[in-house]
Amino acid sequence: MSDRATLSRTESIAAERLRPQLGRLLRVRSASVLTSLAEATAELTAPGQPFEVAHELVAGVDLRVWRNCPRSLRAILEGSAGHGEATFLVYEDERMTFRAHFEEAAALAWALANRYGVRAGDRVAIAMRNLPEWVVSFWAAAALGAIVVPLNAWWTGPELAYGLEDSGTAVAIVDSPRLTRLAPHLDELRRSGLGHVIVARLEELGGAEAPVAEVDRYQEALASGRPLADAAGARLPPAGIEPDDDATIFYTSGTTGKPKGALGTQRNICTNLVSLGFINARSGLTMTEEERSERSAGATQSSYLLSVPLFHATGCHSVLVANTAAGGKLIMMRRWNPERALELIERERVTIFGGVPTMAWQVLDSPDFAIWDTSSVRSVAYGGAPAPPELVRRIEQHFPHGSARNGYGLTETSSVTTMNTGDDYVRKPDSVGPPVPVCEVRVVDPDGGDVPTGGVGELLIKGPNVVRGYWNKPEATAASFAAGWLRTGDVARLDEDGFVYIVDRAKDMVIRGGENVYSVEVEAAIYEHPGVVDAAVIGVPHQVLGEEVGAIVVLREGARVGGDELRGFLGERIAAFKIPSHIWFRAEPLPRNPAGKVLKRELREEVLSST
Repeated sequence: MSDRATLSRTESIAAERLRPQLGRLLRVRSASVLTSLAEATAELTAPGQPFEVAHELVAGVDLRVWRNCPRSLRAILEGSAGHGEATFLVYEDERMTFRAHFEEAAALAWALANRYGVRAGDRVAIAMRNLPEWVVSFWAAAALGAIVVPLNAWWTGPELAYGLEDSGTAVAIVDSPRLTRLAPHLDELRRSGLGHVIVARLEELGGAEAPVAEVDRYQEALASGRPLADAAGARLPPAGIEPDDDATIFYTSGTTGKPKGALGTQRNICTNLVSLGFINARSGLTMTEEERSERSAGATQSSYLLSVPLFHATGCHSVLVANTAAGGKLIMMRRWNPERALELIERERVTIFGGVPTMAWQVLDSPDFAIWDTSSVRSVAYGGAPAPPELVRRIEQHFPHGSARNGYGLTETSSVTTMNTGDDYVRKPDSVGPPVPVCEVRVVDPDGGDVPTGGVGELLIKGPNVVRGYWNKPEATAASFAAGWLRTGDVARLDEDGFVYIVDRAKDMVIRGGENVYSVEVEAAIYEHPGVVDAAVIGVPHQVLGEEVGAIVVLREGARVGGDELRGFLGERIAAFKIPSHIWFRAEPLPRNPAGKVLKRELREEVLSST
């Protein structure tokens, strides 16, 4: 999976006009706690309520939609100015208020429109690590109705060049390391249509000259737009943006072949925002009086520690957009480090952190955990990879005032499709939760027929969050999208309550002697061993069985565990045919892509070449 996160304030939702309605609803229900998920959903989605669900024909497909969904990213940016002098962005020792951010985004938007000629539908790429300039650039381009193209900052020069050329980018906004990587490719890119390159933090080259000529400094671009923004009364440039206009191109992980650009609309990304608000509102309605009172007593500005890249749908859709709308403080790290994360949790009174499950594990296992004050944490939200049930128990133990959340989504679903929270997550820790009300899900067999409840098959998703398709790739689009339904490629099952269980990725399933072995199940069992910090299950070729189960395991510091001991431990938890015949212990962390997915193909090649 690839994308999700949540807002940490129950009343938070994008459109300013919805906040009073939601606040009134929560106050009315405070004396009568709803314990049923179905009742809470019905209460929130009823006609006239903030999360009312309607039907709308979108591109010829009848979809459930949020009636009160913001029409565009521009509307969300305009609303964010109302948060005024509250702190919005924290990066190292730098701080930026919501007011300052809006003014800078407006100035850059005017510069993009007037100096660089950006119009609605033009592609504006961002290639940099998590920086305040990334955030400003995203909102400035989005305010014009341009299609924002966040590129993977981990990519090499040729990969970045591919993204720019494939998307037909008109203006690229980069930081100095990305500029250095792109330098050998810029002449060719300019010949193929790249118009301008704007570079942020050029000073980080350490006094060296820019590696290429004809690039503009970010601060110069800002300066050119400020007089225009001032003359307009600090307003954004005019732009007419409709809900089904294209908004973003996010490139998929590209685990096979070249990455594909998922083309998302304004409706897609704004739907995700309201879905997050719904999840938090529903969670509030199902709390006990004591839990609600405790949350209210500790209520401050939500403070989110960003541990995933902004170029990923989780970081952008579910963290950046959500906190921009809700008035949350966003703390960015130069690079992920669990000890630094703990320091920032105390310093910034972080209320929510997460990322991918491994990051939560690393914080919990840090030898510095007890040194820092983590009492501000109210939620640990993660996704991007399956989470073992043992992680839920550890979070409940170490964060007595907080709760764990795990959800499911993809780049193609604009982040959130399902979310499991609160007591439901404790009760069903191996589920990613029920779908949000505007999403429909099916589990189908290879012929496309629905499997019975509890049966295993491919997960299909339909909703206003499902992207239009893949940029300039009609065959790939036709293979994955049909009649509004997305084929996820994930193997899943549904229980009697409609909760989704991700069993495996189809390509990660091990077939041993005709028996399907789901790597997620085996990994979850391995994680239960107290000496294990990380694990990945792969298929190992076998002449008779076809495949055997193999596991690559990372142990906690100081742990001493052997293969036979681990197999004995697993023998009490899973069937014998699922127990790994091959176990490799690895000293280094497992390799992952920016979405948090373990690079199993790389691992498989590594371990098999050594045997």
